[in-house]
Amino acid sequence: MAKLTLTTMLSLDGVMQAPGGPQEDPRDGFDLGGWVVPYADQGMGDHISTWFERAGAFLLGRRTYEIFAAYWPQVGDEEDPVIARRLNNLPKYVASTTLEHADWQHTTVLGGDVIDAVRELKQQPGDELQIHGSGVLAQSLMAHDLIDEYRLLVYPVVLGKGHRLFPEGAVPTALRLQATDALPSGVTMQTYTPAGRPTFGSF
Repeated sequence: MAKLTLTTMLSLDGVMQAPGGPQEDPRDGFDLGGWVVPYADQGMGDHISTWFERAGAFLLGRRTYEIFAAYWPQVGDEEDPVIARRLNNLPKYVASTTLEHADWQHTTVLGGDVIDAVRELKQQPGDELQIHGSGVLAQSLMAHDLIDEYRLLVYPVVLGKGHRLFPEGAVPTALRLQATDALPSGVTMQTYTPAGRPTFGSF
């Protein structure tokens, strides 16, 4: 059974929108894109590469797929033997009701009931089924308790607006910290697994 993992970049106030550039995702007038760039360093790249090495397939939302497909096919395996090699050669599944076809090799568009399709993908043997970014898709899967591991890169910046990974109305969920690390830039890598519903009490 494949483990479904989510890797994403978050500001301290939980925003995940447009981390890589101003034009990456300007929905709803978001004008703070590219907030990850000042913190990019070798340590961050090493952690991300380590996670990519565990991939057996990728599950992406339409917007993230289009961003990746515009860039990674132009990067040769020799230039980037970890990330490019895996993204270009491993199976990719795109959750979209509007994308009619996908030109990037080894890509399948998941139409219809995405939740059922992902449940079926998770039943297949193999290495990790990885989500990167893909906030709308991630939120849909979180609501059905389908994500097995969260890998959160948290950046020391507060944005004050933008789409968040955990929005108002998210299903209450307890998480168990499995690993953590910090870079000199102030970025922290936090790995969590779901631990059921939260419990409550009073002092």
